[in-house]
Amino acid sequence: QVQLVESGGGLVQAGGSLRLSCKASGRSFRYATGWFRQAPGKEREFVAGISWSGVSIDYADSVKGRFTISRDNAKNTGYLQMNSLKPEDTAIYYCAADTRRAIATMEVGLYEYWGQGTQVTVSS
Repeated sequence: QVQLVESGGGLVQAGGSLRLSCKASGRSFRYATGWFRQAPGKEREFVAGISWSGVSIDYADSVKGRFTISRDNAKNTGYLQMNSLKPEDTAIYYCAADTRRAIATMEVGLYEYWGQGTQVTVSS
């Protein structure tokens, strides 16, 4: 079992920055993790993923160059640094764990564990 707790969401003006954290517990942090988001009326979508080693990283095209995913395995914590935020980034952001793979996938359905989500609102 894995428990994930996100933090760091909030309200920010367009062009601003936020840093989301995802604290994991329950077992060794040797698995891939991802960040997803879901806006009202839309499906949950992939934002970024990182392998357990931190070497393999992937981003959705919509956030490339603005968001940075990272992890600190010693602290069992993952991060999503979000810069140059836009109103269209407004959503609930979730971290997720795929304990069956070392490399992160973009597929929502392959992640077994999810956090409760944290709201990010970007005003124009």
